[in-house]
Amino acid sequence: MLDLENLEHRAREHLSATMYDYFAGGADDEITLADNPLAWKRIRLVPRVLRDAAEVSAATEVLGTPMAMPILVGPWAFQGLAHPGGEPATAQGAAAAGAVMVVSTVATSSLEDVSRAAAGSPLWFQFYLLRERGMTAELLRRAEAAGYRAVVMTVDKLPVPGRRRRLAADRFSLPEGTQIANFGYTVPEDQDTGPDGYLRGLLDASVTLADLEWACAESRLPLVVKGILNPQDAVAAVEAGAAGIIVSNHGGRQLDGSIATADALPAVVDAVAGRVPVLVDGGVRSGTDAVKALAIGAAAVLVVRPVIWGLVVHGAPGVEAVLKELAAEMAHAMALCGVRRVGDVDRSLVWGMVGA
Repeated sequence: MLDLENLEHRAREHLSATMYDYFAGGADDEITLADNPLAWKRIRLVPRVLRDAAEVSAATEVLGTPMAMPILVGPWAFQGLAHPGGEPATAQGAAAAGAVMVVSTVATSSLEDVSRAAAGSPLWFQFYLLRERGMTAELLRRAEAAGYRAVVMTVDKLPVPGRRRRLAADRFSLPEGTQIANFGYTVPEDQDTGPDGYLRGLLDASVTLADLEWACAESRLPLVVKGILNPQDAVAAVEAGAAGIIVSNHGGRQLDGSIATADALPAVVDAVAGRVPVLVDGGVRSGTDAVKALAIGAAAVLVVRPVIWGLVVHGAPGVEAVLKELAAEMAHAMALCGVRRVGDVDRSLVWGMVGA
């Protein structure tokens, strides 16, 4: 068994205080950051007994991507600042665990290098809609050519980035020489630029549903919209052509005081009504949290911070260990709930939602 809370403490010892705050912190008073994991803890399961759950499988498929578990590595930027192996190490660890990695656009390794490191294991690619549409289209073409299975368009970092008090207090800036490989950019000497400062010059703050329609038409891969909390937005995104929805508040790093994703999930699932798969991230810290998400109606969950701590402490083997621990916890919870397959997990297992 791997103690994920202790792993974070160990990771903190490996990082400078400023770098830890960058990975761990959230927006403003960090209310949403704290509420994300608490919201999953508030949900109670209603296990079934006297069912044959001697053999449990967490295998599933989402948008044509086979998965050994419905737990994906969510996208996060600048992984080379967490460990010298960076994104390729995360990809290797995810592949070893049988998990799908969603690769960030703002990576310290190119999307092609990450794909090579994954050695055939399925990957998804996260992107933003850039002011220069040609750059966006080129990223989508590169992802397809490199063998990615789906693309994920993040929409909740617009129109402005979150106010990160921890980083402001630390005066955090990207270290000289930091690579933003997909844009061919290297942070120069004596440039006091934070991550959001660089992105602000690239992102289109005026994105609308019409732009989402353009991106869906431009991509030949299934396009998943990440950053939905309001069920009306979920319906609008599906009608604009989205192949999937990720319920997300950007890990509590954008609008502080926004709803926790566990609380937002039921209404989004109901509004989408099975037309496309709904995934969720934010505060998932255990395999039992994943079972709760599936019971509400999610097709899969995305996990970031526990993976960060695994990468910081042990590189690729640390990522693998975190994901395998989450998968083992999930299988254990499924067995105790009397379900053998992911498709058997339904709302009857969630207290207060029986028959919903």
